[in-house]
Parts: sequence; C-alpha cells; structure tokens
Amino acid sequence: MDAELPVVRLCVAGMRAEAEGRAEAARELFQQAWGGARDDYEACIAAHYLARHQSSPEETLRWNQECLDRADLVADERVQGFYPSLYVNMGKAYQQLGQLALAHSYFRRAAERVADAPEGQYADWNRFAVAEGLRDTAGAAADEGDGAPAAGRGSAEGDAEGLLRGLFARWCERGDLKALGLTLPAYLGNLDTDEDRVRLRSALHMVHAARWLPEEEQTALEKAIGAVAAPAP
Repeated sequence: MDAELPVVRLCVAGMRAEAEGRAEAARELFQQAWGGARDDYEACIAAHYLARHQSSPEETLRWNQECLDRADLVADERVQGFYPSLYVNMGKAYQQLGQLALAHSYFRRAAERVADAPEGQYADWNRFAVAEGLRDTAGAAADEGDGAPAAGRGSAEGDAEGLLRGLFARWCERGDLKALGLTLPAYLGNLDTDEDRVRLRSALHMVHAARWLPEEEQTALEKAIGAVAAPAP
C-alpha cells in the first residue's frame, strides 16, 4: 500500500490507537478513512479495518463483504495480495454466525489464494489462519456432503488430529520445545495438500527417528504418522 495516501495514513494511525488500547479512537480514524476514500481501492482498505470494530457478527460480515466487493471492483495487482486474508475474514465472519459450511467454502477459497500473500510473517499468518479455519469447519463441510477435500475430513485425518493434539498438549506441559519446534509449523500450516501432508509427515518422522520421546508417545506418534499418510476418502 502507498503509505502517502491519506486513507492509509488514517488507517496506520488507527492501528496505532488499537495497539494503545484506544478502541473508540481507532474506530473513529477508520471511519474517517472510509469517509475520505476516493475510489474502490481506498474504500477496500478502509472497510477492512472498519470490519474489525463492529458490535455484531452481522455488521462484521457486512463490512467484510464490502471490503471483498470493493477488491473485486479494483481487480488489479494492487489487491491481489489481499485475497487470502479477505476470504479468511469472510470465513471467520460466517463462522461467528454459525454458518459453518459457508465459512468452510471461504476458507477453501483462501487456501486457493494463499500463495498470493506477500512472503514473510504476513504470509505465515494467513496460512495458519486458513489451516485453522479449515480444521474448525471441516465437520460442517462433510455434513453438507459437498464432496470437496478438506483438512480433517475422514476418520484417518480425524484420528491424526486427535493424536497430534494430545501429543502437543503433553509436549507443552513438559516444555519439550524441540518436538514442538519441529512439528508445529508443519501442523499449523497444513492446508491438506499433498505437499503439506508430506511436510507434516517428514516433521513427525524426524521427531520419531530421534527416539527421545517416552515409549507411549513414540507409539502415539507412529499412529499419527500412519493416519496422516492415509489417503483421504
């Protein structure tokens, strides 16, 4: 984004107010940005931040939809990197409203565009948010019977999820930072693609091969590796 744009300067000031705990001041700055937007690009930016300061899930969805609609109207390289987070925000908004199947569809769209996010921590945040959304809404998608692959779908993936969460809880409790450091990035960023499953299995294999875990955890890890390796139904 062009830091010299008045709308961007207002949003930066709003983010500073957020960080300082001045929520009302932040909302007012974002509202000023919206009122001063001169085109769809600037309106897209302002709507994104206004969505974060709404008092109801319905209004949050409305502003996230406004943001997405304005990005679609811009339709050029300026907004290309926005789409992963725009779809994530739509997914979260529908999730808050209890419309989980619809939320899942937006998380799937985000997964398809995740490579568009600029590299770095922002891209990592997007990937983790997309993967979390897919995991949290996969059951609803399966109930809808949409036939699309989704992270966590099927008994094998469900078994892996439970086993891994159990192992992570144990490792956190005793502070096993090596095991957590090797496996969490691959787990948190798993979008259930072939590449992501290979990455997760490789990370789990590294911990298993080192043989430093208690025997019970080694066994649970073996089962988790087998469940991750199983093809999705």
